[in-house]
Amino acid sequence: MANRNLLIMWIANFFVAASATMVLPFLSIYIETFGSFSDAYVQRWSGFIFGITFLVAFFVSPLWGRFGDKFGRKKILLITGYGIAVSIFFMSYVDSVAGLFFLRMFMGVVTGFIPTSMALISAQTNKEIAGKVLGTLQMGTVSGGLFGPLIGGLLADAVGFTYTFFITAIVITIATTFVMIAIKEVVVKDEKETVEKKRTMKEVIQYILADRLLIMIMLISLIVQTANFSIQPQLALYVGQLLSAENIAFMAGLTFSVTGLGNLVATRFWGIQGDRIGHDKILLICLVVAGVFFLPQAFVTNIWQLVGLRFMFGVAIGGIIPCVTAYIRLAVPISMQGEVLGYNQSYRFLGNVLGPVTGGVVAGIWGITSVFYLSSFLFFIAALLLLLVLKGKKKRTIAKRSLVNSSGRA
Repeated sequence: MANRNLLIMWIANFFVAASATMVLPFLSIYIETFGSFSDAYVQRWSGFIFGITFLVAFFVSPLWGRFGDKFGRKKILLITGYGIAVSIFFMSYVDSVAGLFFLRMFMGVVTGFIPTSMALISAQTNKEIAGKVLGTLQMGTVSGGLFGPLIGGLLADAVGFTYTFFITAIVITIATTFVMIAIKEVVVKDEKETVEKKRTMKEVIQYILADRLLIMIMLISLIVQTANFSIQPQLALYVGQLLSAENIAFMAGLTFSVTGLGNLVATRFWGIQGDRIGHDKILLICLVVAGVFFLPQAFVTNIWQLVGLRFMFGVAIGGIIPCVTAYIRLAVPISMQGEVLGYNQSYRFLGNVLGPVTGGVVAGIWGITSVFYLSSFLFFIAALLLLLVLKGKKKRTIAKRSLVNSSGRA
């Protein structure tokens, strides 16, 4: 049953994550169909409409996690899954910029599916294999988010905007229905034992703030998403500088999405290694390697060098998210894992907003290659901060053991 649950949630997470980013390749073109607008107006509202989903989700995601911990995670999966499907379905009928903006805003409100699914599978997973299982599940989320633009672009070219939204809504509806029919939520022993010890939202935040490593883990989620998405608005332009051909849009989509392929190849492997030697150590390794493969992208001279480096970058960041999730599984009581995972997801959503904005501003001032410098710097800084936190934790552990030993001898 556990393997069946994992497979179903993998598929559902893939399509839910893809639905959030699939409009990116044709969003500005879709806005142009609503009327005669200036280029500046279209570009400005493309950014607003894309970003509003993640901005709203940043605030709402912890609430869905809390509701799942309290009322049952499967119920929240159904509410948010069908909610996303409804919002996308009505996007196929919208005829104004304001209408599309509010539908994307509503989509942000119901974007609690992914952290809730992580909490549901996490609660049914032994701590010893948490990295492997959650890494496998995270493959669906990350791959969906990164392949979303490519899928959206291909569908829009093949069947048009209206049917792209319609088909996506139907697929998510089917996936959510499978969740309703086939997923069985198991209340594990730990949850039964802590049912009378539910923490308030304030207590959960205090719990997070009391753990320096947990805070650092969430900051890493923010940094990774910010760095990863920083180049996204400029990638087509950068590809255009390397490639003089008619298929620049497709190659830009391929160049971005090949990172998802790297994730797909490596995520489960990194999760297994985290179970074996420690998720904090794997996080440190992956942050350094991610910076190493991101920086040379500023110096490529042809498109295939860029594709190869982005694939290796995807391999590196493939270990970050599952190890973050597995650490939360190990460090946080099951009764509040959904809410804590919701906060972590909020930081990822915030990175989805800050990344394109930061990348656009930096590229506008110093050029596109400067975005690669900045993002690589962010990865290295995150690695340094994590290293300092881990060393501090080790010192505190040694001091505590020494104090206990001294007390025992006394």
